[in-house]
Amino acid sequence: MPWSKDELERIAATDDLHISPLRDDGVTLGTPTWIWSVVADGALYVRGYNGQQSRWYQAAIRQKAGRITAAGLTRDVTFEAVEGTVNARIDDAYRAKYAASPYLAPMIAARARAATVRITPKEN
Repeated sequence: MPWSKDELERIAATDDLHISPLRDDGVTLGTPTWIWSVVADGALYVRGYNGQQSRWYQAAIRQKAGRITAAGLTRDVTFEAVEGTVNARIDDAYRAKYAASPYLAPMIAARARAATVRITPKEN
């Protein structure tokens, strides 16, 4: 199930995404972690600042599901690791949204790029 245009626009315009992958029991949500998010090619993406060592990233890839809250929305979601050429467009989205931040360079560097995740809403 894709995001609606309105949902993506709302999330893209804000900087308040919290991600909660499921814990190892596959039922309990993890502690919400604030994280940068961007929209590219009509999809929602996040990256782990600490790369694949980020705890939330490891849980998201292992469990493949969880919940996000952003822009007044709370959605159950799926997580999918992303590689390939789409990363260049994701880099561009990070540059556009976070241009003034001193943390931009690490978020478009190889370590964070290796921990790129597509977030897709689950059907309810």
